[in-house]
Amino acid sequence: MEFPFDLAPVLGDRFCVVDQNLRPAGHRGPNHRGDLEQQLRTVIDELGKASAKAQGLSAPVTSAARMESNHHVLYILRDPDGRSTPRGAVVGFLKVGYKKLFLLDRGGAHNEAEPLCVLDFYIHESLQRHGYGRQLFQHMLQTERMDPWRLAVDRPSEKLLSFLRKHYGLKDAIPQVNNFVIFEGFFSNLPVLREEVEPPWPLNQSAARAGGSPLRGSLRPFLRPADRRTEPGQGHTDGAQPRRASSLGRVGR
Repeated sequence: MEFPFDLAPVLGDRFCVVDQNLRPAGHRGPNHRGDLEQQLRTVIDELGKASAKAQGLSAPVTSAARMESNHHVLYILRDPDGRSTPRGAVVGFLKVGYKKLFLLDRGGAHNEAEPLCVLDFYIHESLQRHGYGRQLFQHMLQTERMDPWRLAVDRPSEKLLSFLRKHYGLKDAIPQVNNFVIFEGFFSNLPVLREEVEPPWPLNQSAARAGGSPLRGSLRPFLRPADRRTEPGQGHTDGAQPRRASSLGRVGR
């Protein structure tokens, strides 16, 4: 996907990671260029529209405005070599975020979890089946220090399910009543999960049950090194997730 401006100062070299602050790669110090921020917003909005069109959705689920109001992260892959245009081109993007979910295990028990979720994934039609999708997905997994079977996937298309089956062996889906899909192995060694058991009346009227669990703030790439549970280079964690921030309310898509 091409744009009428140079993508290098907006997205950087190859992989660009964007959080709710919407900082372009060229954002450095007090003298940053405001036009770079606007260009980044344009890139995000256009990618969201392209993804929605490819999925047959009536409206985009990814936009700059949505990014600002949610603790989600975009992994954007661009072509830095200028093979298609001197300004470079965007290959695709992957959006992830932690969400509070109620999920069923194989035995039908209800469990509360807050997994890292795949919320939107798009590779430009002209660049599909060239390995870019796997490069982007693998970069996300390595950055988040996450195993693929610990992910929850929101409304996956048949193409995405095929992608996960081919590259990560995720084929045994556990049926859910919501729009998310999880796979075999999701519940293994995951201490943040608990089975929801309804207590008898009047204990179920406790005011404590009216509030939701606190949700995470920024994702792992934006935590201070001291807040990370493992240091970079130590491989995947055993279901570890970023430290919980203060209660922020429910995260939207």
